[in-house]
Amino acid sequence: MNDTRQELDPTGLIREAYRIEGITAPDCRGIFFDWAVGLPDGADLVGAARALLVQYADEPSDHPMTEVLRAATEGKAQARRRGGAMGRRR
Repeated sequence: MNDTRQELDPTGLIREAYRIEGITAPDCRGIFFDWAVGLPDGADLVGAARALLVQYADEPSDHPMTEVLRAATEGKAQARRRGGAMGRRR
């Protein structure tokens, strides 16, 4: 693995997602979440997702991980406050 890929995906989660035959979109979303949680505080998530798309440009454009990464760069992966009792506590 080259240094750029190692820097962007130090644990190889994204790389392995591309290698799993029959992986589904929900699987890829979970892997993406695990990868994102592992980013350093203050890291540019959108920029990192864009860089991963460039690194894995040779992968099929309809691969579920490519679709998840693309969604992250388009702002579709933004966290939103959820309702419920915990959301109402002060």
